[in-house]
Amino acid sequence: MENNSFLTPDKPKHKSRALYEVLAVSTKLGLTSFGGPIAHLGYFHEEYVRRRKWMDERSYADLVALCQFLPGPASSQVGIGIGIIRGGLLGGLMAWLGFTLPSVIALVLFAFLLQGFDISSTGWIHGLKIVAVAIVAQAIWGMGQKLTPDRYRATIAIFTAVATVVWQTAFTPILFIVIAGVIGMILFTKMTEFKTVDLSVPMNRNLAIVCLATFFGILIFLPLLTPFDRSGWLLFFDSFYRSGSLVFGGGHVVLPLLEREFVPAEMINKSDFLAGYGAAQAVPGPLFTFAGYLGAMMRGVSGALVATIAIFLPAFLLIVGVLPFWSALCKSSKTQGALRGINAAVVGILLASLYDPLWTTAILTPVDFALVCMLFLMLVFWKVPPWIVVVAGAAGGTMMNLF
Repeated sequence: MENNSFLTPDKPKHKSRALYEVLAVSTKLGLTSFGGPIAHLGYFHEEYVRRRKWMDERSYADLVALCQFLPGPASSQVGIGIGIIRGGLLGGLMAWLGFTLPSVIALVLFAFLLQGFDISSTGWIHGLKIVAVAIVAQAIWGMGQKLTPDRYRATIAIFTAVATVVWQTAFTPILFIVIAGVIGMILFTKMTEFKTVDLSVPMNRNLAIVCLATFFGILIFLPLLTPFDRSGWLLFFDSFYRSGSLVFGGGHVVLPLLEREFVPAEMINKSDFLAGYGAAQAVPGPLFTFAGYLGAMMRGVSGALVATIAIFLPAFLLIVGVLPFWSALCKSSKTQGALRGINAAVVGILLASLYDPLWTTAILTPVDFALVCMLFLMLVFWKVPPWIVVVAGAAGGTMMNLF
């Protein structure tokens, strides 16, 4: 038996107020969410679920599970999904703009002002990596208590974590999510005290179908048109769109795809490419905004705008296209059973990500370990605001670099 005590999501009374709230909160997250896609899920959970109660634990976990299935930047898709549930299609757009624009602006400035500088080894960036470890540990602490309350789901989580670390491919998380879903359908479908969370998605299914058709249409037919475009803009758009459509496993996976698209073609040299990727690690928000840096380097401000839209468009089309159907599927007992297993697997994926790449690249010395323990203590037990923890981590990294 489970103890399901869910929070009732706080619904806005006025749509305009909801859109303003979504934009304001997502912009705050876009300015403070350091650490990459896995850490972003921790920030989202803290802000949207625990503080503002816009979603309950299970709704958030189900949305994360859905976005793990889809290609593209999972954290951005989770944010877009929350925006849609809160304020409709415009709410999703506001959530994306708020979370994405701060990072895009910062990286475009990097493109114009910091070309050729290697900033990837500075002390404050190392401090931000340690902050990411603490944030992910906090997410695992909270989600693990909710989503792996029995030995079966704890076992699924641990096996998924081990398999993801040992067998590192882009498709490993997807495979084990599917396996966990099948196990969940077998073990958890007949559980009693089973509450169905009805995600109210203010969008009709016709629009969802159009979005799915648009996603596949652009992916299939745009490459056929690029030879006829002398300006090169269609090829430019298609390169970013295909990269955004084919990425599983988070923003770091897009690096080799974009490098293969632009470095061999000499549209950008490798040193500038890597310098921009180092800059992307230093700014908050989604790693996919690295596309804005590349676009600015290759075609100025207009290139940054086109590249950013192109790489995020698949994620937006997919989440808009799938979310209305996902809500209906969640009413099925078999689907809910599968989600129990999938949610446990998501905890395992988080645990694997905590170890590699976060722990292995950030915790290199005993001093690093001491700092991450202090940051975790501040987050979990002292309930210090995340932005203060971010500043403390950056300051700690700078001090370690000096001594």
